[in-house]
Amino acid sequence: MSVSDPIADMLTKVRNAVHARHEKVDVPVSKLKLEIVKILKTEGYIKNFKKIQEDNKNIIRIFLKYDDVNESVIHGIEKISKPGRRVYSGYKDLPRVYNGYGTLIVSTSAGVTTGKKAAEKLVGGELICKVW
Repeated sequence: MSVSDPIADMLTKVRNAVHARHEKVDVPVSKLKLEIVKILKTEGYIKNFKKIQEDNKNIIRIFLKYDDVNESVIHGIEKISKPGRRVYSGYKDLPRVYNGYGTLIVSTSAGVTTGKKAAEKLVGGELICKVW
């Protein structure tokens, strides 16, 4: 069965794995998913990730990050733009996530980046998701 929104599917898999306290989660690979996972890594929400081939299928293995008391670093992850309703924003109007403590992931003409970096580059774009 085909998935109508693969990004939302990836975010749901990560959210479910965090709630179940799994060490890792596997998602099918795509360029956009890989860019989102790279941002999650640089922002400190996940330990690491690997692009691997298993049973002739390319997947991204995401290693989740937990703190000292085994609480997840990801408290919430939410998709903003959906297939039926795309959400765009200019660089002046980019929303803040939890008063700056969260991260906004934006797809811009300069590539997939965080909301802060998009505002610094003075580019807006499609709001993909927010993580806190």
